[in-house]
Amino acid sequence: MAKIRSTELVGKSETELLLTLDGLKVELANLRVQKAAGSNRRGAKTHEARKNGAHVLTVINQTQKARLREFYSTKKYVPLDLRPKYTRAIRRRVTKAQTNMKTVCQIKQMRANPTCVFAVKA
Repeated sequence: MAKIRSTELVGKSETELLLTLDGLKVELANLRVQKAAGSNRRGAKTHEARKNGAHVLTVINQTQKARLREFYSTKKYVPLDLRPKYTRAIRRRVTKAQTNMKTVCQIKQMRANPTCVFAVKA
């Protein structure tokens, strides 16, 4: 079995990917049986089959997550695993809108005492 590249898998549909994954699982099972029987000389084939399966699963998971991100992009609430990770401190940081908020008193003071603009003679 040749090495499967992720770029080849990206264009395929989910059903095609699942079919290839099933085929790879069967092949891996056969290789394990051969190894147990003692007729398998090359362990590289087993390694390659495992890696190919991992490639297929990775592409399936990535497409699934991308679809979920697209679905929740217009929603009010987003699942925790789709939110940006950041650090704990950054997640608890005050938002830009909250920092720019002003109290009623501050607004009244700003209206009563606007900043003076001076014209400079050239």
